[in-house]
Amino acid sequence: MIDPIVTRQLRQIVGESYYRDDPEALVTHSYDGTPMLQSLPDGVIYPKTTNQVADIMKVLSVHRIPVVSRGSASNLCGGTVPVQGGVVMVMHRMNRILEVDQENLTATVQTGIITAEFTSHIESMGLFYPPDPSSMKISTIGGNIAESSGGLRGLKYGTTKDYVLGLEAVLANGEIIRTGGKLMKDVAGYDLTKLLVGSEGTLAIITEATLKLIPPPKSKKTMLAMYMDLYSAARTVSRIIEHRIIPATLEIMDNATIRVVDDYAKLGLPHDVAAILLIEQDGDSETVERDIDQIRSICESEGASRIEVAEDREQAEKLLTARRSAFTALARLRPTTILEDATVPRSRIADMVLRINEIANKYNVQIATFGHAGDGNLHPTATTDARDHEEVHRVELAFEEIFEAAISLGGTITGEHGVGLVKAPYLEWKIGAVGIAVMRGIKLAFDPHNLLNPGKVFAKETRKRVVIDRVRTSRTEPNE
Repeated sequence: MIDPIVTRQLRQIVGESYYRDDPEALVTHSYDGTPMLQSLPDGVIYPKTTNQVADIMKVLSVHRIPVVSRGSASNLCGGTVPVQGGVVMVMHRMNRILEVDQENLTATVQTGIITAEFTSHIESMGLFYPPDPSSMKISTIGGNIAESSGGLRGLKYGTTKDYVLGLEAVLANGEIIRTGGKLMKDVAGYDLTKLLVGSEGTLAIITEATLKLIPPPKSKKTMLAMYMDLYSAARTVSRIIEHRIIPATLEIMDNATIRVVDDYAKLGLPHDVAAILLIEQDGDSETVERDIDQIRSICESEGASRIEVAEDREQAEKLLTARRSAFTALARLRPTTILEDATVPRSRIADMVLRINEIANKYNVQIATFGHAGDGNLHPTATTDARDHEEVHRVELAFEEIFEAAISLGGTITGEHGVGLVKAPYLEWKIGAVGIAVMRGIKLAFDPHNLLNPGKVFAKETRKRVVIDRVRTSRTEPNE
């Protein structure tokens, strides 16, 4: 419960109707896209300007009240669940495109704008903002920045961090900091922009962003390669990269994902194949044609049973939209869907797919696998029922082994979903005790009273490393 004097001060800053502590508002903002996590805040506030955010933080800082900044809360790591109560700061009113600078190819936006609305506006001006998280129709630019979101085009174009040039942010004490700018080169001091990108709301509240834009590609082609063997499909990914071809999109879906996506999107995909690769290349027409022909040859040599090239952009967009709907489609199967992400070097993608299947079988759980295969980022997704505690426990054990398998293959526990609350107990597995200590020092410098999104990233206790049965991390071909 927040002191009435404090709530009165907060209402004076934003207006009476933009601070709420009624039961409906508290419950609505007690959870995010992560299953089986919920915690009530004490209040919800909706600022309109950076100055309002600064004034709010000055009040909360004096009274040592925690704050969780939030966009659409589509994250999957428990990143916006207010586990220590306090105030949830919703950024949706700060949703303006402040400037599109066509001379410098930059856009400056408030961070509450919906990603798809921003990209649509930019494309209407003949420009291109490549980051395209699957949640782009509901996620905000600020949320993308907080998690350093990826997307289907990450292989060729990079992720959100590669397009953030400058930020305006409010520190825990209410001071406003500005980093970077419209510059392609800037080495004046530590790179605070990159430090804030991916910091998950634990270091500052980001209110404005200056983003890099690029010219759009002139031509695109999309193809599907279908396989009767999942390992062969995953191995094809490495072969394409090995041939020095970098597609704009290189996605994988296993059989379980194919079936539910097709049932959801009605695309007429074959249900008897073990895996499908969704591949798109863009650029000038000549390069696209050459690359697609070469990719086709590689797919055939690795055992693709069927290859189809989209007839037009409408068909291609249907295929890409279907892939983006994989999580939604899988969520229809059972009451609880747990979507994780683990990333390995691209050369180990086939080995990781194999390990996921072995682990799922070991624990007798249902795990479908899809993801951004071209950059090694897989999304093993378990369909379960939160009411079945014994099964959920098996799912948790399976994911522990999946994280351990990713690290043993030179990978990481998260490629784009973030650490948040869910992955915090495993962070030390990846960065070590010294890395955790350095991060804690940075957190202390920015937020000495631990007010900004407390309880996230840093776990009270690190999980013990699991000892996995590495039955097979590579595959021996029959003729070898």
